Amino acid sequence: MSRTARTRPPGPRVSRVVFLRHGQSSWNRERRFTGWVDVPLNAAGRRQAEQAGRLLAGKGFRFDVGFTSVLSRASETLDIVLASMGTPDAARIESTWRLNERHYGVLQGVPKAEARRRYGEEQMFRWVRSFDVAPPPLSGEELAKLRTDPLYADVDRRDLPATESLADTLARTLPFWEDSIAPAVRAGRSVLVVSHLNCVRALIRHFEDVSNESIATVSVHTGEPFVIDFGADLVPLRRYYLRFRPHLALTRLARKVGRRRKARAWLASEGVSSDA
Repeated sequence: MSRTARTRPPGPRVSRVVFLRHGQSSWNRERRFTGWVDVPLNAAGRRQAEQAGRLLAGKGFRFDVGFTSVLSRASETLDIVLASMGTPDAARIESTWRLNERHYGVLQGVPKAEARRRYGEEQMFRWVRSFDVAPPPLSGEELAKLRTDPLYADVDRRDLPATESLADTLARTLPFWEDSIAPAVRAGRSVLVVSHLNCVRALIRHFEDVSNESIATVSVHTGEPFVIDFGADLVPLRRYYLRFRPHLALTRLARKVGRRRKARAWLASEGVSSDA
């Protein structure tokens, strides 16, 4: 009697998306709030991008499409990553203002230490780390300059913010995820997203349904690629850095805002900046 071989049913399809927070800029180094100010990478940031590209190539990644913001520190990071992988022209690149960093309003350009002295530690923590609290908006004059910036010539002036909370950042980022990035992932494309701290935090908050309180301690490392594996219906299965795994890409130190001092101390010890 012949024996019929038993075969395993195929496992669920996993779609892998690589996210990368741009390399360091001069304002990151000086610990200034950057937001939508178009500050380029510094030498350290370019090295970070090169290292990220070599790491990705060594792990066998090759990208079909790359998504990034219109800000040069992100788009330059993407260009350097692809060049360092030896595939400078292999990926289709799409840039959008919807992947810009969170707009920090009047805080943009202000050194963090000065802002803490001016507004107080607790107020700064609420503005920077909470989900639905925005800093004070730009003046009318500064907003008018933004609305005439050639980077945003094709954007409806009503969509250009004078300030943003993380909730506002998610509201303008999510449509691009749903209309452009998610369809590429579902189509089986290999996707790289090079963006900014708060865009990534906003998307992670959406993917994970992170509470408004816990989002205060979510951060990601500058210049370090991390992966989200998605299952059916783009449900996230796991998140991990490629270079090291002492912590997930979601760094959740505290479940309650009441533990924020411990969270800040740990983030500082890990060298994780809260600016973009």
